[in-house]
Amino acid sequence: MSRKLRLAINTGGGDAPGLNAVLRAVTLTALNKGFEVIGIQKGYLGLLDTKYLVPLTAESVRGITHLGGSILGTNNRGNPLAIRVVEGGTERFVDVSDQAVSNFRRLGLDGLIAVGGDGSLKIAAGLAKKGIPIIGVPKTIDNDLAATYETFGFETAVATATDAIDKLHSTAESHERVMVVELMGRYCGWIALYSGISGSADVILIPEIPFDIQKVCDKVMARELAGRHFSIVVCAEGAAPQGGNVATLGEEVAGQEIQLGGIAAKVAAGIAACTGKETRSLVLGHLQRGGMPTSSDRLLSLRYGAAAVRLAEEGRWGTMVAYDPPVMTAVPLEEAVASVKYVPLDSDVVQTARDLGISFGD
Repeated sequence: MSRKLRLAINTGGGDAPGLNAVLRAVTLTALNKGFEVIGIQKGYLGLLDTKYLVPLTAESVRGITHLGGSILGTNNRGNPLAIRVVEGGTERFVDVSDQAVSNFRRLGLDGLIAVGGDGSLKIAAGLAKKGIPIIGVPKTIDNDLAATYETFGFETAVATATDAIDKLHSTAESHERVMVVELMGRYCGWIALYSGISGSADVILIPEIPFDIQKVCDKVMARELAGRHFSIVVCAEGAAPQGGNVATLGEEVAGQEIQLGGIAAKVAAGIAACTGKETRSLVLGHLQRGGMPTSSDRLLSLRYGAAAVRLAEEGRWGTMVAYDPPVMTAVPLEEAVASVKYVPLDSDVVQTARDLGISFGD
C-alpha cells in the first residue's frame, strides 16, 4: 500500500497493564511506515467530542512501555451506541453512533485501532457495522476472550495476585486464621486458578465449578487435624455456591454491567460458622489492574500493537489481532466477541491443582 494512512487509536473499558506498551508499538510502527496516529482520549468519547483528540508522536510515547494505566485514559461508560441520558429525572439510553461516524469521516481518518476487552470490542463491532474501519486489539486481565490464546495484562494481574497470596500466608499462619481473598475475573476463573496454584492456596473457588461450602470447610478441618492451623482460600469474584447465585454489589442498573463482588465475605462467614475458625476476607480489587506490566506482558503488548498496524496497512479491517502461538494472526471482529473463554475443567492446570490436593469445593 503506497497511500499513507491516518490512524486513530483508543483504549476502552477497564485499564490493564500493557496498554501504554500497545500505544507505543502502534505509534512507532505507524510512524516508521510514514503513517499518522491520532489518540482518542477517554475511550470512545473522543469520537463524540473532538476536544479529546491528541496527536501521538515518537516524543509522546517515549518511555511509556513500562508504565501502567493508559496515557489516553479509558472509559467504560461512553458507548456511542447507547449513551446514558437523564432528562427530567428519567434515564434512557440513546444511540449517537451516527455522530461518531460523522466525526470520524470529517477528521479524515482511515481507520481506528480499538484496544479493549469484551465490552469495548462489542462496541467496536457495532461501529464497524456503521462503517468505521476498525481493527481490534484484545485487552483484559480476565483472559476471557476465546478468539486469542492470551490477552495482555493477564500475566501481570496473576503476578500481583500471587504476591498478595504469598503475603497472606505469613499473617494467616501467625494468627492461625483462615484467609479468604477475592480476585477479579468476572465469570471466568483464570486469575484465581493461576495465582491460587502459584501461591499455594488450599482452596480455589472459580465460576466454572460451583462449590459446596461444606466441602470447603472439610478441607480447612482436614488441615487442622493435620496440624496445619491456617488455610488460604482464593475466590474468583464470579464464583457461586451450588444452586446459588453470584454475589453482587448494589442493584442491577439497566444498560450497565452488573458489578460482581462480596463472595469472599460470604465464604468467610460460612467457614467461620461451620468450623469455628477465626476467618478474615480480603478483596484485592483494582490492585490487579495497576502497576508495571511484567516483561512478558510488555512483549505481548508490543507484538499486539505492531501487528495491528500491519493489518491496517494490509486493509484487513473488521478484524481483531489474535495471538495464536507462536504467531500473531487476525480473526473477524464479530467472531472475536461471540464467545467467552472459560477455564476448561479437563485442563492440565485444573488437574495439576487437584493432584496437589487443592480443593475446588466440589
